Amino acid sequence: MAKRRVVLTGLGTVNPLANNVGQFWADLLACKSGIRRIARFDPAPFASQIGGEVQNWKSVSSDLVDPREARRMDRFAQFAVQAAIEAVADSGLDFTAEQLDKCAVIVGSGIGGLQELEDQHKRMLEKGPGRISPLTVPKLMGNAASGNISIIWGLRGPNFSVCTACASAGNSIGEAFRIIQRGGTDIALTGGSEAALTPIGLASFCALKGLSTRNDEPERASRPFDKDRDGFLLGEGAGVVVIEELSHALARDAKIYAELIGYGSSADGYHITAPDPEAKGAIQAMTQALEDGEVNPEDIDYVNMHGTSTVLGDKAENFALKKAFGQHAYNGLLASSTKSSTGHMLGASGGVELIACAKTIEDGVVPATLNLENPDDGCDLDYVPNTPREATIKVALSNSFGFGGHNACLLIRKFEG
Repeated sequence: MAKRRVVLTGLGTVNPLANNVGQFWADLLACKSGIRRIARFDPAPFASQIGGEVQNWKSVSSDLVDPREARRMDRFAQFAVQAAIEAVADSGLDFTAEQLDKCAVIVGSGIGGLQELEDQHKRMLEKGPGRISPLTVPKLMGNAASGNISIIWGLRGPNFSVCTACASAGNSIGEAFRIIQRGGTDIALTGGSEAALTPIGLASFCALKGLSTRNDEPERASRPFDKDRDGFLLGEGAGVVVIEELSHALARDAKIYAELIGYGSSADGYHITAPDPEAKGAIQAMTQALEDGEVNPEDIDYVNMHGTSTVLGDKAENFALKKAFGQHAYNGLLASSTKSSTGHMLGASGGVELIACAKTIEDGVVPATLNLENPDDGCDLDYVPNTPREATIKVALSNSFGFGGHNACLLIRKFEG
């Protein structure tokens, strides 16, 4: 049986730059940074005191969600719900006219409800185990985002959460893509969400010595591929997209941002936190995505790189691009890291970055890698430094690589019928 074609028809996000897609894209192209001193708690005792914090956030803002129900969600699930509501509105879907058992929700998270876990642990220590909230498990569980999204519209198709650290959103979208391809469903709300910018989350990543301590220059701290980088910045947010089977989208005259044509998934099998310096898993995932999409390396116009601003990660991905794309890596391939603007949103990153890829195809502008002033040795590709660039982008690849050695690559193409 021929694989069914799948298209992107709705986009939604909450992230450190903005709480909607339009403003996020405008700020990204204006080279704004979402990195600032952490305000939700006092960061003074921490080595890294800056991050990509979602701004102006109170709770889910929609008539579809009762405020009391929103309070029963952890921050990460609230982000996901808000992004899903925007994506559905953007898509023009009317679920009252759909077969609800053919509508999937697959939204991943690398960590889940960390704030709720911290809050209830503190309560237990101060007041005893009998005072723990009965909502603790429903709020902290990693599948809470997918579950709450499906409840809003009564969606009864496949529903699960992928947990592959920083590859969670990429794997979620890829698995949703596969389900639609083989006819298991017609529509999927899919992506990732994360809200690990909490005291224990920040302390844990500080203990790994992975975060930037450029506390006096927040906006200059995330600098992928730059020789002066000193680590990544912890971020939070959500990116959710609507994908659907092509004929279903055409039948309702939906706006199509792009066609999802390829997915690659692999493991490094090397180390729980460090990337394989030979990047075998990353190369495999990128190659799989290209083969799945039936395109050649020279057909790719843009790669949204994982690009976290760590020495090991940046160099491994840079090496992987050269191996996967050969001479094309030096000859016309544009590759930038939007984490230079947002920080690293962990399990949400792949969803937000696929949205950036879709907007790049739509508008013909590639977002810049900020703060790239002195490229590190061997980092000699075209990373679109510091200034966005107008370019015709027909095919774009989005890379997501996570702790545990998880790799997910998504390939989209301009839809031309």
